[in-house]
Formats: sequence, C-alpha cells, structure tokens
Amino acid sequence: MDTTLTTLILSAITISCLHTASGPDHYLPFIVLSRSRKWSLAKTIWWTTICGLGHILSSVLLGLIGVLVGWQLSKLSMFQDIRGNVSGWCLLLFGAVYLVWGLRSAYLNKPHKHFEVYNDEDIYVYEHKHGEVVAPQSRVKITPWILFVIFVMGPSEPLVPLLFYSGVRRSPLEIIVLIAVFAIFTVLTMLVMVLLGRYGYSFFKTDKLERYVHAIGGAVVTICGIGMVFLGW
Repeated sequence: MDTTLTTLILSAITISCLHTASGPDHYLPFIVLSRSRKWSLAKTIWWTTICGLGHILSSVLLGLIGVLVGWQLSKLSMFQDIRGNVSGWCLLLFGAVYLVWGLRSAYLNKPHKHFEVYNDEDIYVYEHKHGEVVAPQSRVKITPWILFVIFVMGPSEPLVPLLFYSGVRRSPLEIIVLIAVFAIFTVLTMLVMVLLGRYGYSFFKTDKLERYVHAIGGAVVTICGIGMVFLGW
C-alpha cells in the first residue's frame, strides 16, 4: 500500500470516528429507544446499522459529486502533467476553507438539531443553539423510521475533498477503499457508542466537542493536504 493511500485511509478513519463519536445524535436516540422499548440486542444493532448506512449513503452521494468534478478536471490537457500537484493543493484548499467555515459556525453558534429525552423513555428532536436552555416550542417525537430519515438527510461533508482528491488522480481503487473504510468505521463507532450507553457505560463527554466537529474535520483534511503538498505523503 502506497503512502498516499495510507494517508487517505487514516484521514477517513479519523474523520468518521470523530464525526460519529462527537455527536450525541449519532447514538443517544438508539440508546433511549433500545431501553424504553426494550429492544433486543439484535434489534438495537439492526436499527443502529441501518441508520448508519443511510447516513453513509448520503455522505457517499455527496462525495461522488466531488469524484465527478475531480475526474472531469483531470481530463483537461492543461492538468495532465501537473495533476498530482493540483490535486494536493485542491485538497489543502478544501480543508482550509472547511476549517474556517467550521470555526465560524462554532463562533456564531448556529442552530442545529438536538435530541432531548423526556420521562426517560420518549425522545424528541428540535433545533437549538449550544448553551440554550429554553424549552423547545416545536419538537418531533422520534420513531425508528423518522430517525432513519434524519440520518439520510445529514451527510458527512469532510468525505467530499478526500473523494475529490482520488477523482483527480483517477483512482477507482482509492475511491472504493475510502468509501468502504468510511462506512465500516462510521457504523462501528455508532455501534460501540450505542452498546456502551445501552449497558450503562459512558466514557465519552462529547457535548463540548460537538460544537467544533466541522472545524475538526476541516483540520484533518487540511493536515492531509499539507502532507500531500509539502511532505510527499
């Protein structure tokens, strides 16, 4: 395995694990539903996996747009000889822009979806800002299928620049490997967090980290781009 593919894989693993573990919305609803509805272990794993795959599907579809753009760009004659260098710089630029956007979003404290548990058995979703303690005026009670729709509609943006990079390189192997790695580690992280919570364990305090998840994803992609451009990864 060459250094470039190894770097991309490590970036995909880091992004998928951090993106999943830092957001309680990736596991809290399953923990509550599993406990309140007395789901079996198999049913808990099933719904967690199905929703995780839905989340991955939307991420991959968004990422494939990046692949298409990169692939078409690589066909231009003016980029044929400098394709590797251009793709590295594009990855670095993507990462830097995403990092700045993530920091700005954290600073502005924009509304985002939030899950709240009531009576230890019902769970609702609504929009709020970090630090907001006002009771929600509009909320939707969560069912497994509503949860699935929410996950499908919430892709992981940091996957896009990684797939764009592989698109510019015209590497189907990299694209397939990155999608597989991202899918496996996203679902595995969800399952670990859900099962820990289901049996009463909580080793991770992610409330503060959730606010900066986009900035962290941008930082990972930026570091990957720096390595590609300046360090020969």
